[in-house]
Amino acid sequence: MKDIQAKFKITEIEEQRKDLSFITILKEQAISLITYLRDIKEYKHLVLLTAVDWIDDNKFQLTYLLNNPEKKSDIGVKVLIERENPEMESIHHLWKQAKTYQRELHEMFGINFPGSPKVDEPFILEGWTDIPPYRRDFDTKKYSEETYFPRPGRSTNDPATYMKQKLYPDE
Repeated sequence: MKDIQAKFKITEIEEQRKDLSFITILKEQAISLITYLRDIKEYKHLVLLTAVDWIDDNKFQLTYLLNNPEKKSDIGVKVLIERENPEMESIHHLWKQAKTYQRELHEMFGINFPGSPKVDEPFILEGWTDIPPYRRDFDTKKYSEETYFPRPGRSTNDPATYMKQKLYPDE
């Protein structure tokens, strides 16, 4: 890990287990680090690429999870990007399956990966016109009420009240 710290501007390192660590790095160095991990440190497998919406901080966190099969070790690379006009360099040139993850993140969060194949084509949400549904400011309840008609004989429960009644029926 020291050689990585010497080459890159790491903002945080978190070791969850001896075979799983997370590195947080600036957006500008992320692809260089990921390439270094693949080519030099032999993290040859892209396990997943996912995002978290930190709406209060006005950021998205991208997490690239990489695996080194020889060492049976995983490393996560976390990158914070701006929530407004979110954009991140593509890694489809490093792993072919990355284009699928990037298409999903583009459609579900609105994160752009310029140059990634088919990133602008509909993927899961054909004909979708609302804000991306995985963003925390997407109002699922409002969308459901406006999109789907109520069915006779169905009741609606406030989740907090309903769960309290289920978990603590004697209160």
